[in-house]
Amino acid sequence: MAVKDPTAVERANLLNMAKLSIKGLIESALSFGRTLDSDYPPLQQFFVVMEHCLKHGLKVRKSFLSYNKTIWGPLELVEKLYPEAEEIAASVRDLPGLKTPLGRARAWLRLALMQKKMADYLRCLIIQRDLLSEFYEYHALMMEEEGAVIVGLLVGLNVIDANLCVKGEDLDSQVGVIDFSMYLKNEDDIGGKERNVQIAAILDQKNYVEELNRQLNSTVSSLHTRVDSLEKSNTKLIEELAIAKNNIIKLQEENHQLRSENTLILMKTQHHLEVTKVDVEAELQTYRHSRQGLDEMYNEARRQLREESQLRQDIENELMVQVSMKHEIELAMKLLEKDIHEKQDTLIGLRQQLDEVKAINIEMYQKLQVSEDAMKEKNEIIGRLEDKTNQITATMKQLEQRLQQAEKSQVEAENEDKKFKQECMSKSENLQKEISHKEKQLVQLETDLKIEKEWRQTLEDDLQKEKETLSHLRVETQQIISLKKEFLKLQDKNRQLKKICHDQEEALQELACKLSESKLKIEDIKEANKALQGQVWLKDKEATHCKLCEKEFSLSKRKHHCRNCGEIFCNACSDNELPLPSSPKPVRVCDSCHAFLIQRCSSNMP
Repeated sequence: MAVKDPTAVERANLLNMAKLSIKGLIESALSFGRTLDSDYPPLQQFFVVMEHCLKHGLKVRKSFLSYNKTIWGPLELVEKLYPEAEEIAASVRDLPGLKTPLGRARAWLRLALMQKKMADYLRCLIIQRDLLSEFYEYHALMMEEEGAVIVGLLVGLNVIDANLCVKGEDLDSQVGVIDFSMYLKNEDDIGGKERNVQIAAILDQKNYVEELNRQLNSTVSSLHTRVDSLEKSNTKLIEELAIAKNNIIKLQEENHQLRSENTLILMKTQHHLEVTKVDVEAELQTYRHSRQGLDEMYNEARRQLREESQLRQDIENELMVQVSMKHEIELAMKLLEKDIHEKQDTLIGLRQQLDEVKAINIEMYQKLQVSEDAMKEKNEIIGRLEDKTNQITATMKQLEQRLQQAEKSQVEAENEDKKFKQECMSKSENLQKEISHKEKQLVQLETDLKIEKEWRQTLEDDLQKEKETLSHLRVETQQIISLKKEFLKLQDKNRQLKKICHDQEEALQELACKLSESKLKIEDIKEANKALQGQVWLKDKEATHCKLCEKEFSLSKRKHHCRNCGEIFCNACSDNELPLPSSPKPVRVCDSCHAFLIQRCSSNMP
């Protein structure tokens, strides 16, 4: 005969004892029908069996004074593996009456049973076998498959409601002895099948109510998440609207500033142009008056100028050909620049256009400063021209005086021709020198006039550029108007979203009201079940009439018995039906306590 391993026999015995204690505890608790106290014998025996299961295969730890062998070490690991167990561990450490680690372990087991999470906590321990190997031997119950079976059996204890007072009990000095007399069969237990049926029905009711509560809690959590997401989206939309409003206000302020600057620039340029026009007209009038006297004196000089003008015309014709070539090249360059600008305008957005407007304003301001400097230089040139005209008038006066003197001298010369011939010849030579000098001054004046014409052309080009900038600004104002329209559209969308959010909040409030009503109904059902648990069924022989319609039971009117309150109804009166998730057909419900009805044979039926 093969010899069995004693540790395997111990594990099998402990597993069988755990099965018996858990089964007996569930059956006795459901027949008892109330929350269990700490004095309840099957509950005490269950804790004793669990201590023996947890102590099996524990390693002995040496200390300074003695050997230490307690369950509290592995149970403390649950706090690290399962965060929800931190409350139990903290409350066990804070209990004043506990001095030994065994007492703390017993208090921990009682609190875990009250929380209905003992199976979850021990399952976390069994999974982490590397950590358990520090406390248990390799052949211990918690390290083998029997431990997983016991954890699966502990799930059934979630049906039990326990109310244990841990604070006043002496858990340190309790003696853990298993009472086997509780698990022996009696003759009274043989006829307890009806009780098992009642217990199964009560378990079905309780499981159904718990499933309803879980579904309702899941729907409430999902609704809360939806509300949070909607609130976050609303806050984001509000922030985006505020940012868009601030941007639009900034753009409007910049537009106003640019318009005011442009008006100031236009006023200044117009004023400068008017002043220059008045000065040029005055200069032209003075020049015409002076030239009338000079034309008579310099006819001979004009003849020479005609010859030179013919030479200039030939040169100017050549220049015109070159200028026409330059104009063609400039037109081609302008066409290319226009194509490039059109392509760039399609790519560049509103922000780049604003930057370009700012850069153009800065350039305009710089050009204005340059134009002001140029105007100052022109004013200086005009002053120089005025000085030169004054010098010419002075020389003309001197010439007139000399002519008068010459006429006098001619009269005297007629009297004395021979004496003053040499003096007249010398004077004529001096006059020819002065005439040549004045011709040079005329050439300088003509060059000055050409320079003024070129300055006028540059000013006209600047005016055209300013007109182009004004057209660009008008286009940008149209774009700003389109942005305002888009902003109004966004405001309408925001209002619609606010309406949708408000409707959703109202729907959530309605759902919350319905959930609260359903919870109240469930609590009323629980109170009615608790109140009617102590009642006793009527016997079939005594129940001859229906309680509601007061008619006799027969083949057509069958009996339906309530499991809780014990009242008996007929088919016609018990019409209330409730759908069950486990059964395909609906179940009839009592009118008074809303419990399930059982169909029973009437006394008239064989």
